Amino acid sequence: MALVSPHGGVGLKPLLLEGQALKAELLRAQTLPKVIVSSREKGDIIMLGIGGFTPLDGFMTHGDWQGVCDGMKMVNGLFWPIPITLSTSRAIADGLKTGSEIALIDPENGEILATMKLTEKYAIDKAHECAMVFKTTDLEHPGVKMVMEQGDINLAGPLKVLSQGGFPEKYGDQFMSPKQTRALFESYGWSKVAAFQTRNPMHRSHEYLAKVAIEVCDGVLIHSLLGNLKPGDIPAEVRSEAIGVLTEKYFVGKTVVQAGYPLDMRYAGPREALLHALFRQNYGCSHQIVGRDHAGVGSYYGPFDAHHIFEQIPKDALETQALKIDWTFWCFKCGGMASARTCPHPEGDRLLLSGTKLRKMLSEGSEVPAEFSRPEVLEVLRAYYAGLEDSQKVEVKLSGHSAR
Repeated sequence: MALVSPHGGVGLKPLLLEGQALKAELLRAQTLPKVIVSSREKGDIIMLGIGGFTPLDGFMTHGDWQGVCDGMKMVNGLFWPIPITLSTSRAIADGLKTGSEIALIDPENGEILATMKLTEKYAIDKAHECAMVFKTTDLEHPGVKMVMEQGDINLAGPLKVLSQGGFPEKYGDQFMSPKQTRALFESYGWSKVAAFQTRNPMHRSHEYLAKVAIEVCDGVLIHSLLGNLKPGDIPAEVRSEAIGVLTEKYFVGKTVVQAGYPLDMRYAGPREALLHALFRQNYGCSHQIVGRDHAGVGSYYGPFDAHHIFEQIPKDALETQALKIDWTFWCFKCGGMASARTCPHPEGDRLLLSGTKLRKMLSEGSEVPAEFSRPEVLEVLRAYYAGLEDSQKVEVKLSGHSAR
């Protein structure tokens, strides 16, 4: 059996230039008007470059934005759950001509990430986008805050991507393109592959979800977010090390691939679960594990809203299917990991596991029960938190010296 087809059914569509074409476009880009992008837009550009957002050819038009917000469908009929847009200030937009070309600039280091042919400039109702995508307009929601603070004018047009934004240099082999994951899966003889989405180190509940998936698939792609997170979340390099020791010690060889992707979290809950499934289809995954509160934040979404949304889209919208798994926990009566579907015991017998709870225990120096996390994982995470404490002590000392 073959891997699932990329989204849109036309093969992978990476927009990253290579070789002489890249050199020539980089030279030409120096002469173009420059627009600095946001961190979220940088991640989108890199995903467009590596083919993760196949079959998009750039940032969406007003018609596509409207269709995606209101019905998760672009003007050409393609299923897409979250708008992929570029914005700037009205003053900058007024200085750009439709039909001209612009260079898109990394907000951190000034590198040229891409060139874009500007086909359309348009304003949007930001509150409408938030209500449709995030199901709230509350500014406390990090995704809502991101949209409401973006520029007032969206810029649409096709891209030529010129950079991978430093991700290969920073993350090495862990940063993999869809072409690379597909080649690796094929070399292993896999056709049924489940993606496990994570922005946290894996505790026992995550391990259980991955192992359930391995029972019904050929293997699992543990796919870590490498872009920006909320303050207090654990950095990608620490997370990767913790996941590495877990898979080495507690998984059968060649049943797991660990990789990362360059996006920032949007915290769009159910809609983001669909976006995750869409780009995992491009990476070659036939299934996506969807557990409790997938891509959620706070209490904006019900614990299983991301399960239900897969039942509400057209059957042919995605080839990648949701592998829906109930609330999981350690049950002291069962003597192991279980879910609400398999464990008959009351809540008092259950140890509920979450990344938030684990981070809180580690940051406070509390004892972490063995049922919560593997000791090798805890060793990596405790070393990280100890380093944080040491750096905070140094900062306090330095500020004390400067105050004298």
